[in-house]
Order: sequence, then C-alpha cells, then structure tokens
Amino acid sequence: MSDIPEPHKRRPRYSGKNPRRFEHKYKEHAPSLYPEAVQKILDQGKTPAGAHRPIMVPEILEALAPMPGDLAVDCTLGFGGHSQALLPRLLPGGRLLGIDADPIELPRTEARLREAGFLSDAFTAHRCNFAGITAVLATENGRRANVVLADLGVSSMQLDNPARGFSLKYDGPLDMRMNPSKGQPARELLLRLTPGKLQEILTENADEPHAAAVSTTLAGKDFPTTLALAREVRTTLKTRPNEEQELSARRVFQALRIAVNQEFDVLDTLLKQLPDCLAEGGRVAILSFHSGEDRRVKKAFEAGLHDGVYGVISQEIIRAGEQERRANPRSKSAKLRWARKAHSKAPA
Repeated sequence: MSDIPEPHKRRPRYSGKNPRRFEHKYKEHAPSLYPEAVQKILDQGKTPAGAHRPIMVPEILEALAPMPGDLAVDCTLGFGGHSQALLPRLLPGGRLLGIDADPIELPRTEARLREAGFLSDAFTAHRCNFAGITAVLATENGRRANVVLADLGVSSMQLDNPARGFSLKYDGPLDMRMNPSKGQPARELLLRLTPGKLQEILTENADEPHAAAVSTTLAGKDFPTTLALAREVRTTLKTRPNEEQELSARRVFQALRIAVNQEFDVLDTLLKQLPDCLAEGGRVAILSFHSGEDRRVKKAFEAGLHDGVYGVISQEIIRAGEQERRANPRSKSAKLRWARKAHSKAPA
C-alpha cells in the first residue's frame, strides 16, 4: 500500500454567500456535521436538502395507537420519519415492515434506521409499491397487520433532487418516476399523448382549470427538462396573472407524476387489499395530499363501514395544526383519515 496521502479535495465553489444548487448544499447533506446550520433552516420553515420532515406524527400515532407486540406496515417508508416514531412503540416484541418503490432512497433509509438501533428482528425493508402489501405480509407466515400507515405524498428528498425530475424548482431531466428503472419518464409520456388524453389526465389528476389550452400546446411535444416544460405552461397562459401561471405549472407537474407512477391505480389496489391485510381491531391511517386521493380513501372507508368490514372510521378530515403548518408549509395540504377493522361477531 502507498504511504502517499490523498490530495485534499476542495468542495465545489459557487457564486454568492450560500450554495443554491442541490448538489452544492454540503451542510444540509451532512446534518450531523453542521447541526446549527441545519437547525437554522428548520427554524425558517424549510426542509434541509436530501431530507424529509414527517407530517402529522402525533395525529397519526393517536389514530394508529401502536402497542408492544404489534405488527405494523409503513406502506410508504420514504425518509423513515413516521417509522422511527412508530418503532419504539412496537417494542418489545413488535415488528415493522417498511415498503417503498424507490431503489435510490430505500437503502439510505434502511441504513438510517439501522443506525438508530432498529435491527432486522424489529424492522425489515421491502422494495415494491404499496400495492404489494399482501405479498410483503406473506413473509410473516400469514400474520395480519395491527397497524398500517400510508403517506401518499412525495418525499422532499425526491422533490428537491433535480436529477429525479419531480419539481419545477430546479432544472433537471423530465422523469418523475418513483422507480427510475421501471416505466416511462414524463418526457416520453408527453410525446405519445394526444391533446384529448392529456386533457383528461390534467382534469382527473389535478383539477386543472386550463386543461384544454395547456393540453393543446404540450401533447406530442418534446420537453427534455423540467424548466422547459414549466416555461411552456407559463407561455401558454401568458395572458393570465403570474400567480395563476405558477399554480397551473405545479398542477401540470402533479398530474404527470400521478400518471407516470399510476398512483391512483396503486392506491385503489391498496384500498381493496386492506380489509384482508388487517387483523381484527387493526388500525389503518392514510395521509393524502390530493382531492382525488382523498375521495378514494373516503369512499373506501365509508363502504367498509357500511359493509361491516370497519367498525369505526374518522368522520372528518384531520389536518395539521397551525403550529406545524407554520413550521412546515408542505403540511398545509395534508389530509388524514383512519379506520379500524371490525371484530368478528361471536357465533350465537
């Protein structure tokens, strides 16, 4: 082995006082080394780059009431914030199965939870989308879950990373796939869509009021980057106020992301499987961020209550408190609903 030391590598230089590009935010990517800088970002109501702040943790814990010995499933593991709150309440004797389709973030989150002390007897990670909950539970010898959580939001580390192509905040490839190795990116989807089909997607997935006009200019066109697409939306609506243009651009991105990842189909599959996945008295909580998602959850829970599958469900939407909405603006659109599996009636 050579005794010659490796040359010192300078961090990338950037213009201005603070780095603006995602890859240059070295302090946020190493929070343990710069706790004061990270805390300053949190105090500003922002999320550090490459991180995610779990939403409505106290409300979710109250709805799910996890207990020692319970088997729990976190259908959308993400950064692991909700799981890290659930796990101590499942021990001793309980287990948590974490599900996530993202092959980039899942290993990082698994490592993060291992470092926090949750070993394989308490926590296992499974790479698939949450429509695969039945197959994941099959690894537990047929045992049904006492606790199921699904956070349907996109994680901040996905939104903020330009390479993933989810956001119009930074320029990046127009991708939007939760699993970049499967399916087709948003760029290819737009190329093959007709104006009529794109209008359906924008209306169904995002309630976009300008769906007809926007679809005409976007469908069948090639937009290699996120900012190229956002510019075209704004140009199409140039006679509208700037704020309206921005909202439409965000809704277009949301609608395409949902279509690319078939999010409504996956949610419908989960909702159909849930009754067979829950043990008697088992609790499920679903956190949604879109009216189309919330409608599906509400109807499924109400139908389950009517049919006697669920013994009780939340009657109203539960929202983040005022303090959390101020501290974490991404919690403002969150809607929480829960249900509890009914107990079988004893034979007469």
